[in-house]
Amino acid sequence: MCTITSTGYERDNQGIWIRKDPNAALVYTFDWQEWLPTGDTIASVNYTLQVRANDPTPLVRQSQGVSSGTKTYVEISGGGAGKVYTVTAAVTTADGSIDRRSFRIRVENRSA
Repeated sequence: MCTITSTGYERDNQGIWIRKDPNAALVYTFDWQEWLPTGDTIASVNYTLQVRANDPTPLVRQSQGVSSGTKTYVEISGGGAGKVYTVTAAVTTADGSIDRRSFRIRVENRSA
């Protein structure tokens, strides 16, 4: 099982999700260590963001990558308040295994 290392996630019957302000640009991290066989590492990752038809303020992937061989990250900005988006991480390991995990971002105006 892949564990999420970032804090602030919530879980419901559809999986994990997190809240995000439309003006925030945040980094989300997956730690794949528990899923990886001993000695294997993440070779590549591609994060995809759900596309919503006619969305004037879609989520935007600012950057993505692999860190420390077992963790992947994506920096995301944008999104329309009141909308929920699905983010999917697809990885390939050095040994050729392929897998993916998803989480949802619920965009809402946040205040202190």
